[in-house]
Amino acid sequence: MNKESHSDHATTDRLSERAHESVDQFAKTAAKGEERIRHHAADAEAGIRHAGEQAKDRTDDILKSVGVFVRDKPLASLGLAFAAGTLLSAVLRHRS
Repeated sequence: MNKESHSDHATTDRLSERAHESVDQFAKTAAKGEERIRHHAADAEAGIRHAGEQAKDRTDDILKSVGVFVRDKPLASLGLAFAAGTLLSAVLRHRS
């Protein structure tokens, strides 16, 4: 092997080594980024799940309250339902 060929081979080896180091560094950085994204996604999922549970609980409470009101005051409930239906009908008729 001549001196020039050896020099070219050494240069290729150095460039190859640097390329491998760059790829390894990029892989480490990408892995850290992926881990952060997964962590934030898990936090967001937990927050959404909690908000959903709270909404369900609140809806259940409202439905129970309405049930109690209708049972305790059936005529008032009927009057409110009629008034709401009349108002809704008027609004929908006006929009058309």
